[in-house]
Amino acid sequence: MKHFSRIFLVVVSTMILVFPSLAQDRFELIETKLKELAAGAAPGLNDKVDLSVNGIAIQDFVRGIATTSNLNVSIDPSLTVKIYNNFSNVNVIDVFMFLCRKNDIDITFVGSIISFAPYNAPKPPVQAYVPKEVKVTYDKNTQFITLDLKNDSLPQVVKELTRITEKNVVYAPELSTKILNGFILNMPFAKAMEQLAFSNELKISSAEDNVYTIERKDKDAPAKNNPKSSTAPVQGLTIKQEPNSHISIDAVNVPIADMVANVSKELGYNYFLFSDIKGNASLKLSNVSYDEFLGYVFNASDYTFKRQADIYMIGDRNLEGLRVTKLVRLKYRTIDKVTDFIPADLKKGVDIKTFPDLNGLILSGSLPRITEIEDFIRKIDQVVPVVTIEIMIADVKKYHKVSTGIEAGLGKKTPGGTVFPELNFTMGASTINDLISGINGFGVINLGNVTPNFYLTLRAMEDQGVIKVRSTPQLATLNGHEAKMSVGSTQYYSETSTVLSGSLTGGSQTNTVWKSVTADLAITVNPIVSGDEQITLEINVTQSDFTAPQGVGAPPGNVKKDFKSLIRVKNGEMIILGGLEERRNENTGRGVPFLSRIPVIKWFFSSRTRARSSDKLTVFIKPTVLY
Repeated sequence: MKHFSRIFLVVVSTMILVFPSLAQDRFELIETKLKELAAGAAPGLNDKVDLSVNGIAIQDFVRGIATTSNLNVSIDPSLTVKIYNNFSNVNVIDVFMFLCRKNDIDITFVGSIISFAPYNAPKPPVQAYVPKEVKVTYDKNTQFITLDLKNDSLPQVVKELTRITEKNVVYAPELSTKILNGFILNMPFAKAMEQLAFSNELKISSAEDNVYTIERKDKDAPAKNNPKSSTAPVQGLTIKQEPNSHISIDAVNVPIADMVANVSKELGYNYFLFSDIKGNASLKLSNVSYDEFLGYVFNASDYTFKRQADIYMIGDRNLEGLRVTKLVRLKYRTIDKVTDFIPADLKKGVDIKTFPDLNGLILSGSLPRITEIEDFIRKIDQVVPVVTIEIMIADVKKYHKVSTGIEAGLGKKTPGGTVFPELNFTMGASTINDLISGINGFGVINLGNVTPNFYLTLRAMEDQGVIKVRSTPQLATLNGHEAKMSVGSTQYYSETSTVLSGSLTGGSQTNTVWKSVTADLAITVNPIVSGDEQITLEINVTQSDFTAPQGVGAPPGNVKKDFKSLIRVKNGEMIILGGLEERRNENTGRGVPFLSRIPVIKWFFSSRTRARSSDKLTVFIKPTVLY
């Protein structure tokens, strides 16, 4: 049987391929036959004709050519073609082929008689009927069955059920043309048969020896154990069917279950209830579809619906058969922290998991709530601007220091020093005595000699300078995210401690610990871009530096400068921040009491130091928005 089916399919496929080829080659066969007649029994086909016609019937047109060229022709009277052409010096064969191709005419031949008739294309071969496969699976151990029916014939379904379950299922003769629809997942056989019969308006009953009988449901009989039919007229409910399977409905405090039942019956939709629908509703809708009606009715309630094949599953949102799982992927931003932005009311009853591998969210719950979350994510899934931040930091230090004075005393100091470019010279006792001896020769004043350990130091120095420190880091960050930069240095100092042991012999232990002190430059910028590309910058700059230790073995000192700013600039504009300036003036001196304060004389009895310094920090920032 299988071998025969394969042969049949090959033959049919070959015929389908051959027929178009034959349809294309028929004009060549006609032209070949006309040329054969022209060479023998009908030489008039080679005659030249000159014709100009306007709206003449094809019968008169062909007969006129046949009379002129002595040809035998026959024309089917059913041809209603009108000729509007001008032919000049054209062969009769070419004219006949033109008419044949342009008007889809067929030409046949009986001896030398040429017959014109409408062309009837050959009908394609009728394919053999192949029964549709019925999708039914059955577990003999658990006796659970799964059905996926869509426009399947009742006899075929019954035959397949009986075969795989080994349970006899029979149906009434008048149901031989009944079509079944429905989807049932992993349900006991008896329960599945009840639900299948219910969704297709049938009645099933079971007898002994695993025999199930399917009959037509009596629609006129009242429902058992239910004094009020679910599709009976309901007070306060008006339903009007519109074109294209739409309805208009007006309900005032009507039970939701009654509305669903009546609308489903009016539009002819199959539905299955997982649980009883409780509550009343009032609504007025015009020209809405069945899906829109269910969406409005179950909005903000504990119920939802889901369509499987041609059956609407209706019940509690949290039931297994009504839950939906969906992956929502983002296009323009990362999935990081997106769940924190979803409103809490939207997340109720929905399980949300992040899936970084695909940059998306896995949503599991009722379809309406998942749809709300997906709509919200689509609204916030937009291109996040990238902000590049060019920073120029200028730190200018200026200083000026003058030290002058004379220092004298007793002690051991090495004579000598520098005279140029600064004066810092120490003279010993012998040098001073030689200088005094030279002075004594000019007058009556005798200064005398100094002691051997006497020294005299002359000091006159001036220092000045400018130190410029410039750095140009470039940062980049996403809109609303901080960009940080930190550059610094570390110095170490030691701390020594002695530990005395309490043993009989006594003793001590010295420990040295190295500790660190840091000085750095840190910049933090948080940009926020508005719709018109105005950029709000939150800037935090901190700068610290080392100073000289306060004593021997002391750690280095630390001076710190920082400022915070919150400003708004346009895209590509540069701003200047800072201008933090530290000025220091120092005027110190030491000398002989009273004499060190007398003008002019004080320069010989004191040593003085004057110093001025300034330190200025300036920051230039230029943000640029990129998409």
